[in-house]
Amino acid sequence: MTAIEINHALKSGLRSEAAIEPDPVHTGEVKKETQVIAIYGKGGIGKSFTLANLSYMMAQMGKRVLLIGCDPKSDTTSLLFGGRACPTIIETSAKKKLAGDEVTIGDVCFKRDGVFAMELGGPEVGRGCGGRGIIHGFELLEKLGFHEWGFDYVLLDFLGDVVCGGFGLPIARDMCQKVIIVGSNDLQSLYVANNVCSAVEYFRKLGGNVGVAGIVINKDDGTGEAHAFAEAVGIPVLSAIPQNEDIRRKSANYEIIGRPGGEWASLFEALADNVVSAPPVRPTPLDQDGLLGLFAGDTVGRDVVLVPASQEDMRGGIAQSHTSLEVVYDTV
Repeated sequence: MTAIEINHALKSGLRSEAAIEPDPVHTGEVKKETQVIAIYGKGGIGKSFTLANLSYMMAQMGKRVLLIGCDPKSDTTSLLFGGRACPTIIETSAKKKLAGDEVTIGDVCFKRDGVFAMELGGPEVGRGCGGRGIIHGFELLEKLGFHEWGFDYVLLDFLGDVVCGGFGLPIARDMCQKVIIVGSNDLQSLYVANNVCSAVEYFRKLGGNVGVAGIVINKDDGTGEAHAFAEAVGIPVLSAIPQNEDIRRKSANYEIIGRPGGEWASLFEALADNVVSAPPVRPTPLDQDGLLGLFAGDTVGRDVVLVPASQEDMRGGIAQSHTSLEVVYDTV
């Protein structure tokens, strides 16, 4: 097979994979009323830290909780399990399929102190679409009986930098009742938070029912931008976790700090109560100028002027005119 033929085959394979539609939304009988909550936030903002401690505290408060990591990095459950890696659903499914075996719940779901947890996982770098991996993971969960499990709360940890394809599945297909955002007092995390609000509002206009229950401010240094963002888009602040050396050190050592009776117990007890009771609302996303307006000018450089480039600039100072521009398409 020539290089051109290989390239053509790869393109055909990618097109075929992209054309695969997810299975229809489950319409069967729901065995137990379960509140499904999708948590979004910028990569590295502290979603896994927040969710590990939140789910742990909720379990100690008598709730049946399932935590599902939906980030290709597969690090949602690492803090919950003391740094140990959890076998992912996608990886396990591939191995079982090669061996001719079926995946069982014990292969992919693990528990600690009342918290049940699993990782969807994702493809290796350059070997597939992360969003498609999320879709495949949920299809497998449905086959394992997802809609028959008797949990009070299912927490889904999603990468918020991307709200398309599989990553936007809970919002686009009403798979959850509400969305919670984790952000901080920095422009990039609030940019992601605003994008999530925009996605929620977009699908609401298309007839969706998912709303935003609020924002958790992580590493709060008191500068106030995240609080101002919440007020501007019309969502509540569910908790403000302070920027604290003790929290940072314990988190880095994979320690759960959301334990009853501990120093930070009241913080996560209040967060758990707010997550449970906060109703989903329709946010009012900001435009770019509104988002930048939350920050001081010397922080985001709003005095920068966009200067248009010219053909002379593009050609190193030498302008050449062309009567036409030939476009050659790849016909292979």
